[in-house]
Amino acid sequence: MNRKVVSFVSCWLAALLLPLPGACADEFRTPSISAMRVEWRAVLEQLRQEINAQPAIAQSFTFARQRRVPASDPRSMPALVQLNAMTSTIFPGIARSPVPVLLPFDTASYLDARQRGAPDSLSLQRYQADFRPADFFDAGAAGYDAVFSLEPGAGDGMPQRTYAKPVEVQISGSILVYDLVDRLGGKGEAVKPLAAQFPDMRRFIREGYVRYAFSRFGIPYVVSIQCLDSATRPKRLACREAYPVAERFLKALRITGGQPSRPRNDIASDVAERPAAPSPDFTYHPSGDIIANSGGRKQGGHADITAYSQIRFPLEKAPAFAHSQSFAKRKSDGPADSYPWQDNFCEARSFEVGQCASGFGHQGQDIRPGACPADSKDGCDPKQQAIVAVRDSIVIRSPQQQAATLQVNTTTEHVRFRYMHMNPSVMDAEGLLNGRGVAEGEKIGVVSNYLDHPNGTSRHLHFDVQVFTRDGWLWVNPYTTLVSAYERLIRGRGREIGPEPGPAAAVAHALPDDVAHHIDIQEGGGN
Repeated sequence: MNRKVVSFVSCWLAALLLPLPGACADEFRTPSISAMRVEWRAVLEQLRQEINAQPAIAQSFTFARQRRVPASDPRSMPALVQLNAMTSTIFPGIARSPVPVLLPFDTASYLDARQRGAPDSLSLQRYQADFRPADFFDAGAAGYDAVFSLEPGAGDGMPQRTYAKPVEVQISGSILVYDLVDRLGGKGEAVKPLAAQFPDMRRFIREGYVRYAFSRFGIPYVVSIQCLDSATRPKRLACREAYPVAERFLKALRITGGQPSRPRNDIASDVAERPAAPSPDFTYHPSGDIIANSGGRKQGGHADITAYSQIRFPLEKAPAFAHSQSFAKRKSDGPADSYPWQDNFCEARSFEVGQCASGFGHQGQDIRPGACPADSKDGCDPKQQAIVAVRDSIVIRSPQQQAATLQVNTTTEHVRFRYMHMNPSVMDAEGLLNGRGVAEGEKIGVVSNYLDHPNGTSRHLHFDVQVFTRDGWLWVNPYTTLVSAYERLIRGRGREIGPEPGPAAAVAHALPDDVAHHIDIQEGGGN
């Protein structure tokens, strides 16, 4: 029998017989991912209807299919090739998307205006339902992602809102969908004003965003706005004020680009590669084994042996230590700057995290670099310990945001990695902003202590992972991914120990003073 099959069956049996985190400690798994199939004929027909709204430009498109080339060849649908050529000046790289790109862009009216002699300085907002030019657009082999903003007071017929800043709207469409065990997935309510345009649309609030999930042409799309389900305030967007913005965005969606590619196959979970040689000193607690009584609502952690991506470790050098920065005093096996590592994905916070049993958690993992050696000869500075890009990726970050997100969009992955606690002003000055490409291992900052202001937390990196699902981008436990990455950095396989026993008397849902303050949903606020 195939060795990998034997290994998987053994791990499965072990998990049944020993229902503890890390029951099969020697094996990490890669994620299971489903590949979608695009209904390109329906795309072409929809595009024809949209373009025919402006008869003067319809003759610029060739809707007859070319049957001399395979259906997966972009040349089989000349109209899409022509569309990509016209819109790529506004949305660079749009032809890379293997799914239809839906954006709030009236292509027909825009092209008609240009054909009639409108200047190059023509305002895009009038063709984007009054949304500003895209803050972010990225198309790759897995799909596309975009961010648009609506200024306060913009948009005819929009209700007045209390929130005083522009509202950011995100949209993603993906040919790859991560198969999570998700007890909250698939829920939501219908949106009556949009039912005719999007019959299967669901609206729901999840993990800090109001989300509108729907399928079109066989592909899942999700539109989302970060908000809080609360009273309206000038400095914090209430979800009730986000609804009209999202609906305006959705009503304006048109086919803007994308083209056929070769059909994809589902990607089955497999055994993740790890170094064969053991590390002499690296040890770690199993995934899900959080510090006793540090979880929310008396719940424990979330055991997940999935290495969601083969990444480079986010700190430049070893040693590094993954430990809680809020509950470290409760540890029973040594100081924070030592092995073994410990998961803190489901540590108590007010953030919604669907993968945690309590429904709330920390969203990611805290990591500290090792102290500079006393006899350091390489100029080690404890305030200049480098943070690096974990993969070749694209930056998602607006000016002054406290978090920097790196997105990977390839034939086999659609995944995001978020870094927190670097200084926003420094990131702005160094150009770590929307659309910048970074290479794996490239320095993108230094370990710092920024949380709403300098010295707002301990000096550490908060690192987390999101994957695309039918409910949009969801947090997943990054702990195993980081263990795997660290093993590659040190070129040695770690040894799992534990789980850690804990005292029964502590109150599990009580937060220590340094994290019990009110936590805002905006970037920062308690990670």
